[in-house]
Amino acid sequence: MRPDTPAENVDHTAEAARLERTAGLYPEDAEALLLQAAAHLELSGDRPAATALYDRLLSSGDALDNPHLVRALKASNLWEYGHEAEARAIIDGIRSGAPRDAAPWVIVAESLEAHDELEAAQETFTEGVRLLLADVQEPPYATHPLLFGRHRVRRMLGLTHDDWDVLADTLHTSPVSLDELHDPKRVWSLGSENPAELAAEISRLRAELGTYREALSRPFPVAVLHWPAGELAELVSAYPSLSAEYPSHETHLATIEASLRELSSSGTPNLGIVTGTVPSYEAFAASEGASPEDVSLLPQYATTLAARGRAVRWPPQRGAGCWCGSGEGYRECHGA
Repeated sequence: MRPDTPAENVDHTAEAARLERTAGLYPEDAEALLLQAAAHLELSGDRPAATALYDRLLSSGDALDNPHLVRALKASNLWEYGHEAEARAIIDGIRSGAPRDAAPWVIVAESLEAHDELEAAQETFTEGVRLLLADVQEPPYATHPLLFGRHRVRRMLGLTHDDWDVLADTLHTSPVSLDELHDPKRVWSLGSENPAELAAEISRLRAELGTYREALSRPFPVAVLHWPAGELAELVSAYPSLSAEYPSHETHLATIEASLRELSSSGTPNLGIVTGTVPSYEAFAASEGASPEDVSLLPQYATTLAARGRAVRWPPQRGAGCWCGSGEGYRECHGA
């Protein structure tokens, strides 16, 4: 589904079926494709079928990129059609598993919040924040919903601001403050049948719409393609003409770092690195009706990986390992 296609104009059942077929053709992308298919099934109202897709992913022999995310989505979906006990058990398991990704924490906390479990939602948001942001100077963009959700639930509970709430206020860029945005009266007014209250809420939402549109139109990171040594050797062996682009792995790594530094010095924001694999690249080339030997396909492949959320931020955060996978710190390796 195109991002600018109105949801009401989409046949969600047909779109889910198309995504399932595509997953069969490109097994390396099956996880992302089947999660999209499950989302369409939820929108169509066929929640049992969505659960079946989540179970299919969890029971597959392939290692998942983010099994906690799949379980969180399954729990949220189950609770929506009456399987509360099972959903709670999955949520407890996710909290015990302490995932290092923000998305599962946000999903299960918002599920608790949606069912008026505000205390449990606040505890879940807080667990995620403490785990992911305890030693972080600048919270990654993906963790902002954790802080904002925690702020919202604590506002609903009438709790006083703490340091995490102050940080959420600092990160929030809308002209409408978080305190106003999360005002309990305002939140409850969303379900009001009073025309005056709804008109006031519409005015507030219009004031925020520009900020939300800007966030939604945020460009994908400018991503540079990185091939691990084994993948690059396989790529050049299969497609010898690419050896002119990649004379050696050492040169390839040096070129990546030099390109990113040049882009950074020119003021280009949102820089990142995506890691390619030969099967994924061949599948992408097939989907474009092009040959993998086409050099112009490489930046398109990098952009596609970035659009799928595969980009890793560059430069790495202080103390983090180098992007090249050497096992050394970035400052001691390519950041030296």
